[in-house]
Amino acid sequence: MALVLKLTRRAEFLRAARIGRKWATPGLVLQAVATPHPIRSESAARLGFTASRRVGGAVVRNRVKRRLRAAADLVIKDHAEAGYDYVLIGRAETAQRPFTALLQDLETALKRLGRFSSAVAAGSRAALESSGNGTPSS
Repeated sequence: MALVLKLTRRAEFLRAARIGRKWATPGLVLQAVATPHPIRSESAARLGFTASRRVGGAVVRNRVKRRLRAAADLVIKDHAEAGYDYVLIGRAETAQRPFTALLQDLETALKRLGRFSSAVAAGSRAALESSGNGTPSS
């Protein structure tokens, strides 16, 4: 299980867009880039979220980012390779996409970028899938 820190500065997001690798799925776009050496931690991954105005108004963008954060809580901490910065970008379909499909999109993107670690937290995934309504429960 990797420690997950936040990306907060605009320059960090721009760096991921400029030199990072990316993979697009129907529900999201994932960008991954190695964390810069001076701040790199081999036990931590850094994570940021964004949604442009093309996704919708402020209410829709905030909902998209909340859904991405919930998906990342379940997938990134257990499956993302540490020592990398990840940026999750919301798409227009993110707001309506079933939550289990969003989780699958994130796992697929991690695998395609070669940053998927096979440490499994099957209990949390099974509990989510058995909730029935496709949204995470708190």
